Amino acid sequence: MAFNPLEHRGIPLDDQLRDWAELDVAPVDPDDADPYTKCRIITMNGIEVEAIMFSHHMARVCPDLAVKQQLARVRYIEAQQQKVVNWLLPGQASVLETTLSYEQVAVDLTGWVARQEPDPYLKQAYEFGLLEDFDHLYRYANLYEMIEHRKAEKIVDQLTEVMPGRPGHLQHRDPMDNVREPYDRTAAAPLSKLHALTIMSAEQQTMNFYMNVGPMYMEPIARRLYQEIGLVEEEHVTHYESLVDPGETWWERLVNHEYNECYLYYSFMQTETDPRIKGIWELHLNMELEHLRLACDLMRRHDGRDPESVLAPALPEPVTFEPNKRLVRDLLATQIDYTTLGTGYVQDMHERFERMQQRINAARPPQELVIDEHRDKFGDEYRLATDGPHPVESLRDKPAG
Repeated sequence: MAFNPLEHRGIPLDDQLRDWAELDVAPVDPDDADPYTKCRIITMNGIEVEAIMFSHHMARVCPDLAVKQQLARVRYIEAQQQKVVNWLLPGQASVLETTLSYEQVAVDLTGWVARQEPDPYLKQAYEFGLLEDFDHLYRYANLYEMIEHRKAEKIVDQLTEVMPGRPGHLQHRDPMDNVREPYDRTAAAPLSKLHALTIMSAEQQTMNFYMNVGPMYMEPIARRLYQEIGLVEEEHVTHYESLVDPGETWWERLVNHEYNECYLYYSFMQTETDPRIKGIWELHLNMELEHLRLACDLMRRHDGRDPESVLAPALPEPVTFEPNKRLVRDLLATQIDYTTLGTGYVQDMHERFERMQQRINAARPPQELVIDEHRDKFGDEYRLATDGPHPVESLRDKPAG
């Protein structure tokens, strides 16, 4: 029977506060942990960061003192959850190793969502961004070998391939062409709303991560690569956040956030291979059930609507981290030359796109330079292909300009 979080009471909020010993979780082993366990950790960190920041933004526009106080109480618990989740990442892993895991999340989470998404327009949005994150994994993998002298298969295993996606210099668009049409909150499937919130949160955390860790490197090519890809991630956040219907009320958005957290913790509890980490997902699910109940009460009181009118009657099938090699290869063969025009997609370069290209790529982009430097040092670029050669070798890493 499908799990309906609205029918379950979680841990009372007064019992959710943890002391320092409980927050001091042991990280996963960077050498022995399942790559997808690290992906689940990174995903839930992004989800918790979004929950915290959304609550802050809501509090800043809320005039009701009692509501602000309740938001603060729940938000503090969300902040503890975020600390536990993010602190599961191993300290001995380098920033670049964590970066490779971030991009593995971007490829295989977005790939899974694209395969499940019922709305063709939203599905296209996920497929479009996927080819750029796939390319970022390739660029960082080459940087990893250059400055740490290790290969990316150490991190991604054989689960995710490493090869060029949409060429890096083509990922820069006029900002107005990064804005998509939103779903209709009155007609969209509940699953579509969860997908949009999940991918927006994950990409937002990637953007935040790169904008903060990029200048910590001494190597010029690393600093430059994080700077460029960080700008592309800003484009992605604009792309994904615009899919969410701005007509949703603050109360509706709050309920959607809490329901999505229940969905993802439940999903990862079902699929986690590490028993200790599975226990954390289960604990946090039981906390989120109470957060959802409180959010639903606020919606009934202040929005005058029943949360059941906007939420799915039961959780969809669990979100699953799994290889998406066939999907990625199909997209490489059919959509690698796509760009955007207004809120749609085109295969032909247009005046606004070309103008942006000329301005920002007047100097050779770092995404191209990292491959140049890798070839100079090793004789070729790094790749990890498990299912044969790249499906569009003729488009391989075209030079800019």
